[in-house]
Amino acid sequence: MVDAFASCGANSFFVTKTELEWPGRKKVKWGKSYSLDLLHEKLPSIVKTAAIRHPVSVPDGQGVMAGENVIIRPTGPHVAFIQLDDLKTPEQLERVRPAALIIHATSPGNYQAWVAVSGLSEGKEEFKTFARRVRQAVGGNDKSASHATRLAGTENFKTKYGPKFPTVQILEAHPGRIMSPEQLEAMGLVAAPEPQIAAPAFTSGAKQGRGGNDRTRKEKVWPDYARSLAGAPPRLQGDGRDRSMADFIWCMTAIDWGWSIEDTAAKLTEVSEKARERVQMADTGYPLITAQNAAAAVERNALKRGRG
Repeated sequence: MVDAFASCGANSFFVTKTELEWPGRKKVKWGKSYSLDLLHEKLPSIVKTAAIRHPVSVPDGQGVMAGENVIIRPTGPHVAFIQLDDLKTPEQLERVRPAALIIHATSPGNYQAWVAVSGLSEGKEEFKTFARRVRQAVGGNDKSASHATRLAGTENFKTKYGPKFPTVQILEAHPGRIMSPEQLEAMGLVAAPEPQIAAPAFTSGAKQGRGGNDRTRKEKVWPDYARSLAGAPPRLQGDGRDRSMADFIWCMTAIDWGWSIEDTAAKLTEVSEKARERVQMADTGYPLITAQNAAAAVERNALKRGRG
């Protein structure tokens, strides 16, 4: 898997280890960035130690013998990697197969595809927008994939899979396959651009609160994240609530109450476990993107109310 990414220009990998996962919990043990050469040197020991089983307590009180999840996030200077997560149907796999660098299974029936794209700078808004359009075209349940994946050949330690944890397996790989944005569009793998709606611009002084009342920064309060989580829809896979949607709902409420996009993004990492995990996994743009998308949704709602 590492060499497949490297064949398309990946020269740096952020590696994360997490402990046994269950809904609402993903304990990150550590994360570190490696050059390609250093990762080749360290990877055997990383994989070996990750496979060592140790007792872990789970919510039902039962003990489970589990190891560590190994997660990698590839980056390169002249290529961007688009992750298409949670692909379920043969139609989705067939659509992306001609463009995919790697297709792998993280567990039976759960597939990911990765597309290497030239001409985009990962981490830039252009890339994030383009990746979102590709996900919309292909489908999949995870609309905000982190661009990090479980390493092939390691086990997927989630409570629902125990005690026989599945091994992440590569189904097919096409080293060196790099697509251009134009090629992907010609293949029908890019959705139409979203309407451009400017996010509301808030100032740092008096801000608009509920009911049209101005509140100073000192007077404003933050929404209760627990209520946003309780109001989020159930996860499509597993138990619990959709935490990505809970983050989005919370950000919408905060911005509607008068907090700025930047303040909301910063606060999200304090109240949301998922946001903290994404940042720890080198997806540092997740909080800001979530807040920006929420601000755009607030603006759309305001425009609809205005037309009504």
